[in-house]
This record gives sequence, structure tokens and C-alpha cells, in this order.
Amino acid sequence: MLDARDNFQSAGWYEALERTVALTVAAEHPERILDVGCGTGYYLRGALAAVGDSARALGMDLSPAAVSRAARSSDRIDGLVADVWSLLPIRDGAANVILNVFAPRNAAEFHRVLRQGGLLLVVVPQQEHLQELRKAGLALDIQPDKAQHLTGGLAAHFTLESRQGLSEQLNLPAPAVAALIGMGPSAHHSGAVGTAPATAGTPALRAVTAAFDLFSFRRRDNTP
Repeated sequence: MLDARDNFQSAGWYEALERTVALTVAAEHPERILDVGCGTGYYLRGALAAVGDSARALGMDLSPAAVSRAARSSDRIDGLVADVWSLLPIRDGAANVILNVFAPRNAAEFHRVLRQGGLLLVVVPQQEHLQELRKAGLALDIQPDKAQHLTGGLAAHFTLESRQGLSEQLNLPAPAVAALIGMGPSAHHSGAVGTAPATAGTPALRAVTAAFDLFSFRRRDNTP
């Protein structure tokens, strides 16, 4: 799964999303960034490059292998293996920005470790994301009320500041399609095939929709 992420992301297929995340984070001029669900650190490295040399980051994931890759990829990233649903071993108000890309969210703990006025940037897939692969039985369905569920779950601790949509059609060669399937939850689902044979016999290029919502939340400072 991590190899698939590295292969797909390093090829630049999600560069538009990476760039938008980086610019949003850089506008905060943060000193400390926490990436919850950091994976291999792709979006975090982009954010650090946009912010400048003074910022440092903590990449957190449940996977020790993922954290290891993220931390090794930059001397400005420290690693933390932790469960997002537990009390995080991070001091109060430690981060200016929390980055959360396709990952679970713990509203109370995010509020605690984020500084006053801090930004929580959440990225989730739109309903159209990978719709071609879903129709072909190669990707899992997306929760239809995902955006509503997200905002409702964070409302007690965060105020929604902005929502930005990002959508493009990618013309992917078969190896990139295999990597895209293999880097997500579809690769571990019994009803979906997430390896190269899944794309055997397909056209040289497959049109795939990449569609995301980026939510910027501001920490509610009147919440205990």
C-alpha cells in the first residue's frame, strides 16, 4: 500500500491537490504542523516547502512503516505512531495547523493540541471521486453524506471557515490505475481487486475523475 502511494504520488497525479494544500497551509505562516494520518508524508512535505525553512512538523499515523517513511523523507519531519481515537501524546496547543487528508478525525483531541486561532485543514473525496473505477467494481463506494457528517462531527469544537472544491480528469496508464487502487482501502476489501491484474486488458489510458473537498476549520476558543 505504501509503495503504491509512493509510486502514484511521486508521478505527480495528485499535484493539484498537493499544491492547494500547501498554499492553504502556507497562508497561516505556521511554526508547527501536525499531519494526522500522514501516510508517507507527501502532502506534509509540500506544505513544509511552501511555508519556509523555519517550520517543523510532526507526522502521525497508526502505521509504523508509514511514519518511518515520512520521517526519513525530510529532516524537518518528526514521527509519531499513535491511534487518533486515543489521547494523543502531544502537549496542549502544540500545533498552529493540523493537516488531515483522507484520515479519521478526533475533534476533541484536535481542539486540545491546536493553538488558539489555529487551522484544521481537512480533505475528503467528493462523491464523483474515482467514479469510473467504482463503476468498474475496482473501488469502494463513498459515503453520500460525507461532507455533512464531517462538518457535524466537528461543529462543537471548530467553525467552518471555507470549503473549496477541486476536480480534474486524469488520463492514467494501467500501472498508475493499479497504484491508485492499491494505495487506498479498496486494496484491502474482499470485493475489490487492488493489484495489477485488475487492470489487465484495459485501454492504455483510462479516464479517472479526481475530485476533492478541502475544508478549512478554525478552532473554537470558547470550548473547554
